[in-house]
Amino acid sequence: MNQSFPRLGRISKAVIPAAGLGTRFLPATKATPKEMLPVVDKPAIQYVVEEAVAAGLSDVLMITGRNKRPLEDHFDRNYELEEALSRKGDDERLSKVQESSDLATMHYVRQGAPRGLGHAVLCAAPHVGDQPFAVLLGDDLIDPRDPLLARMVEVQEREGGSVIALMEVDPSQIHLYGCAAVEPTVDGDVVRVTD
Repeated sequence: MNQSFPRLGRISKAVIPAAGLGTRFLPATKATPKEMLPVVDKPAIQYVVEEAVAAGLSDVLMITGRNKRPLEDHFDRNYELEEALSRKGDDERLSKVQESSDLATMHYVRQGAPRGLGHAVLCAAPHVGDQPFAVLLGDDLIDPRDPLLARMVEVQEREGGSVIALMEVDPSQIHLYGCAAVEPTVDGDVVRVTD
């Protein structure tokens, strides 16, 4: 890659925009945030935080909105539940309950009105300052065995600039996604976005 970008430091923070209304999942999201819908035995948002932590990003800022309090509660301690499980000797469930609150250092900022993804990310500015950070979206869950985010962090540290994950989609689905024109680089799985 011939274009150089300033290197501002190691990425240590993750920003997770989670303020949307979840309209694609109605009626399930009328009273339950989309991010709290279960995927097997835990809410979708926990997989996103676990992905950040697996890549070494344990400082997580979640951008929330109205009716998103369950997100904060999920990553907080629930002493009453923990005590009840402890008294019953249910160490397996106790461990699962404590797992989410021990994952990362969680921070929350509320996006006052749904003004889109760009505005949600901008809400993170006071937390991240002028340091590079990762933005994780929970719309597509990444297999925990795929170190995609760690690889992206490594590419950003080596090359500087912004790094985004892309996936190829069927042309009939392109209207559901942003799209990019790319050109190959010498690094096999890394491409340069040209448009």
